[in-house]
Amino acid sequence: MTHIHHLSKTLTLGLLLALISGSLLLWSAQAGYAGDRGRRPGEFRDARHNHNHVYPVHGHIVRTLPREHRAVVHGGARYYFHGGVWYRPHGPRFTVVAPPFGLFVPFLPPYYATVWVGGTPYYYANQVYYVRQGDGYVVAEAPQGEVSQTPPPVVSVMPPEAQPIPVPPPPAPPMEKLFIYPRQNQSEQQQATDRYECHKWAVSQTGFDPTQLAGGPPDDPRGQKRADYSRAMSACLEGRGYTVR
Repeated sequence: MTHIHHLSKTLTLGLLLALISGSLLLWSAQAGYAGDRGRRPGEFRDARHNHNHVYPVHGHIVRTLPREHRAVVHGGARYYFHGGVWYRPHGPRFTVVAPPFGLFVPFLPPYYATVWVGGTPYYYANQVYYVRQGDGYVVAEAPQGEVSQTPPPVVSVMPPEAQPIPVPPPPAPPMEKLFIYPRQNQSEQQQATDRYECHKWAVSQTGFDPTQLAGGPPDDPRGQKRADYSRAMSACLEGRGYTVR
C-alpha cells in the first residue's frame, strides 16, 4: 500500500512538472511571435528611422521573381525591383542584393521613411537611401551628419510686410532641346541609364548642371556653359550609339 501511494505521488509530481514546462514553452513561443509578428525565416524587420517593414535578408535566393517587378540596368548589369527589394540573377534563380551606389531609378519604394540632413531629404527603405536627381532618384551612401525626421523650419527674419519684394533674375537663354534617337535599338531602361550617366559626365566636364539651376549662373550671362553642357551631352550620347540633333 505504501509503494502504491509513493508511486501515485511520483506520477502526480511528474504530471505537474510536464504541465508547467508546456505552459512555459507556449508562453515563450507566443512572446517571440508577438515581438516579431509577421517575420518568417530568412526575413528581418528594418526598424531604422522607424521604418518598421519586413524584408528578406541579403543573400536570400528565390526561384522566381514576384509578379509586377521592374527591371533596371546599371553598369551593364540587370537588377530587378519589387516592394522595396532588389534582386539579381543567380543562375536560374535570383538573389536578394543591395543595389549599387549611383543606380538611377524613376521611382521610389512603395513604403519609405523620409529623413533630412542639412536641408536635403533622403528616402530610406530596406537599408537603402535614395536622393532626388533630375527626374528620378539615385541610390546614395548613408548620409553623414545629424539626421532628422522633420524638415528644417522656414526661418523669416523679417515680418512679411517688411520683406522686400524679390526681383526676378533676367531670363536665361533657353536650354537647347536635344532630340535623341537610339540607333542600336536600346531599351527604355538603357536609354534612361545612358542619359543619366552622360548627364553626370557633362556636368563634370562643364561645371554646369541644368537640374540644379532655375536660371543661368551669374558668371554665364550669354549661356556659354549651357551650350558647352549640350555639346558634352551630345558627344557622350553619340559615343554610346545614339543620333543627337
